[in-house]
Amino acid sequence: MNPARIHDAFPAPSYRGAQEQALDDIRAAFEAGKDVVLVRAPTGSGKSLLARAIAGCARRAGEAEAHETIGAYYTTPQVSQLDDVASDALLEDLNIIRGKNNYSCILPGETDTPVNQAPCARERMFDCQVKHRCPYFSDRSIASNRNIAAMTLAYFMQTAGSDVFGKRDVVVVDEAHGLSEWAEMYATIDLSPGRVPVWNDVQPPAIGDDLDAAAKYADRVMTVCSRRQEELRGNAELTPDEVAERDRLTELISELQWFLEDYRDPDSGTTWVVDQPDGEGSAVTIKPMAPERYLKHTVWDRGNKFALLSATILNKDAFCAGAGLAPDRVALVEVPHTFPVENRPLYDVTQGKMTYEHRDETLPAIARTLVRLMQAHPDEKGIVHCHSYGIQERLYDQLADMGVDARVRQHTKDNRDAVLSTWKRSDGADVFLSVKMEEALDLEGDLARWQLLCKAPYPNTRDSRVARRLEDGQWGWYYRAALRTVIQACGRVVRAPDDHGATYLGDSSLLDLFERARTDMPDWFAAQVDRMTEPELPVFDPAAAVGDGGGNTGRSRSRSRRRSSASDDSHPLSDVWDS
Repeated sequence: MNPARIHDAFPAPSYRGAQEQALDDIRAAFEAGKDVVLVRAPTGSGKSLLARAIAGCARRAGEAEAHETIGAYYTTPQVSQLDDVASDALLEDLNIIRGKNNYSCILPGETDTPVNQAPCARERMFDCQVKHRCPYFSDRSIASNRNIAAMTLAYFMQTAGSDVFGKRDVVVVDEAHGLSEWAEMYATIDLSPGRVPVWNDVQPPAIGDDLDAAAKYADRVMTVCSRRQEELRGNAELTPDEVAERDRLTELISELQWFLEDYRDPDSGTTWVVDQPDGEGSAVTIKPMAPERYLKHTVWDRGNKFALLSATILNKDAFCAGAGLAPDRVALVEVPHTFPVENRPLYDVTQGKMTYEHRDETLPAIARTLVRLMQAHPDEKGIVHCHSYGIQERLYDQLADMGVDARVRQHTKDNRDAVLSTWKRSDGADVFLSVKMEEALDLEGDLARWQLLCKAPYPNTRDSRVARRLEDGQWGWYYRAALRTVIQACGRVVRAPDDHGATYLGDSSLLDLFERARTDMPDWFAAQVDRMTEPELPVFDPAAAVGDGGGNTGRSRSRSRRRSSASDDSHPLSDVWDS
């Protein structure tokens, strides 16, 4: 790696905000001998441009000895982030490769067939005469031979050990704050009817939380899967369904092998937990905690130097512990926020706790408050972060009962992208009830001028990994996880220095979270919290929320803290959410 050319590798014609200083600090960290640089850069600071500059420092072919690695990887867990890279003319030399299912076959009669189900996947020894023009293999060839290959984190991890995408000099991970959680998710083994093709032959006994029993069951599943895999491989030609079955069997066998090898390794630091909530014959989930070994294989063995960028790497030591990094190898570069704090205000409109036991009382009050926000923003789009589909459905029903649903849109798990795209293109002032859109959503300008957070986004304690961490007293992790999501959400509606957008907080548990996690807040977000006020909203009038009238949020008064006293639900578990 040659950090000295980081400025020359910056792709934009000029710097914006704090980019020039950030590049100086990143260069200094690498030149000081650090192997990993964490770059905490707030929303709108141009992280993708910083990432390109870092990747441009990778050793090149003419600079390397035969045994030395060259080139760089750019990877991100967010598909939408990769789409943004693909559409940015400044990043055109990031050569993107996606999974086979994202490409269509070009053979006559197969143009509606994804490449992972094309004749080359269905027929043994199939000789494709147009493979050189196949969009997937073309993109893969280009990405593997150019200086910077760009891909999702899922594809990056899946290609660990690949001859095509081997070790490179530099690895840049954008939106890296959840790296250990993403690794946990990718390494989780789901043994259920929809995920195990041979389910009828391997229905599980009562396993409960017995890890030894889970390992014995995993052995049995792997044996039956391997037998079925060999049967399919013996066929000269497969149907598309059989191709999908074969690929899932291959994936599942690999997952089970990884688990069994790690579980039986006395030197492994991975802790595994198992869930079977519905008993004998029902789905079994095997999950790793702090999957350091998995990350070593899929990420840390893939490069010499690493840059990890995010707005919400909140605590360096905690991040290193979760990702299996030695803190003395790691530097943290802080990029200041250059958006005026007055352009990104927080408003306290809390109506009580949204924990499961308080939700019946609090949700109707939040619905009424949302109507008043619609009145205050009669000509502006807004987004509501509902946190769960259960809250979304109940909130929509409340709004429909009040007669304002004509201005409200909602989505399901299956149509979320389509509904989101339609809402973003619309010219009206509709309010979008969203679920799990706190990250990787760009609502710059009039795409949204305000948003409401309905629920403090604490991790679900019914997840065995979360419960295990809390049993071990890892409350700092718990609060950081929620704060990270809140900060990400607050960045959705303010995307540039001259942009502006208001964030309203509906759940009083958010105020408590800010106090508990104060020491882990970036300074620029703490400034937002310190300026928080209670807005003067219009008097509740549903007709005005869908008509031409409305109030304004120009006036506000200093908020009074409405946090519960120590005798009222002060234990941390009082803020645990239930989906």
